[in-house]
Amino acid sequence: MAATSAAVLNGLGSPFLNGCKRSQSLLSAGVAAKVGAAVPAPRKLVVAAAAANKKSWLPGVKAGGNLVDPEWLDGSLPGDYGFDPLGLGKDPAFLKWYREAELIHGRWAMTAVVGIFVGQAWSGIPWFEAGAAPGAVAPFSFGTLLGTQLLLMGWVESKRWVDFFNPESQSVEWATPWSRTAENFSNATGDQGYPGGKFFDPLGLGGTTKNGVYIPDQEKLERLKLAEIKHARIAMLAMLIFYFEAGQGKTPLGALGL
Repeated sequence: MAATSAAVLNGLGSPFLNGCKRSQSLLSAGVAAKVGAAVPAPRKLVVAAAAANKKSWLPGVKAGGNLVDPEWLDGSLPGDYGFDPLGLGKDPAFLKWYREAELIHGRWAMTAVVGIFVGQAWSGIPWFEAGAAPGAVAPFSFGTLLGTQLLLMGWVESKRWVDFFNPESQSVEWATPWSRTAENFSNATGDQGYPGGKFFDPLGLGGTTKNGVYIPDQEKLERLKLAEIKHARIAMLAMLIFYFEAGQGKTPLGALGL
C-alpha cells in the first residue's frame, strides 16, 4: 500500500503538474510525510489558514455547492474567486494549463486593446480595416507577412509549449542564439508563466538585480500577479465587445463618441 501511494504521489510531482522546481520540492516534502510518517500538526494549521482566506465570486451566497464554492479551487491561484461553473479545473493538470492559456490570451488582449485605441487615434483607420488600407502591407505582400508571422510565432509558441511540460528546458545557449547567456531567458522567479529576470523584468517591478543576479520580491510579485490577471480578464472582455462592434461596422472610439 505504501509503495502504491508513493508511486501515485511521485506521479503528481511531475513537471507537467507542478511547473517549477520550488513547487516540486514542496510536493516532495509532502510525499515523504505521507508515505513515511504522520503529517505534522503545523502543516494542518497552514492548510486551515489557506482555506479560511478563500474568496468567492458570490460572497453573499453561502449555498450553491460547487457552483458557488468549487472544492477543487482552493484560492491559491492569483485571482481565484472560485468561478468554475463548468468544472474545467477539476483535473490539476488541466487547471495548470488553463491558467497558462488565460495568462497568454490576457496578455495578448491587453496589448491588442492598447494597439486598437492608439492605432485608430493616430491614423484614423478602424482597426478591422487597417490591413486593407493603402500601403498597409507594403513593401511586403500579404502572403509574405502571413508566412513570417506563422514562422516566428510558431517558433516562439513551440518553445513555450516545450517549456511548459519541461520547465527551464529552453534556457540553453542553442535555444537563444542571439543572447550570449541563457540566464537571460531562464525562469528567475520559479513560477510558471512569470519568468522575471533582467530580460522579462527590465524595470525591476517584481524584484531587484544585485551584482548581476535577479532577486524576486515575492510580496511584489503576488500583488503584480493579481493586478495582471484582473486587467487581463477585463481586456479579454473588451476584445469580445470590440468584435461585436466591428460586426456592426463600429469602432471603440466611435462607440465612445470620439
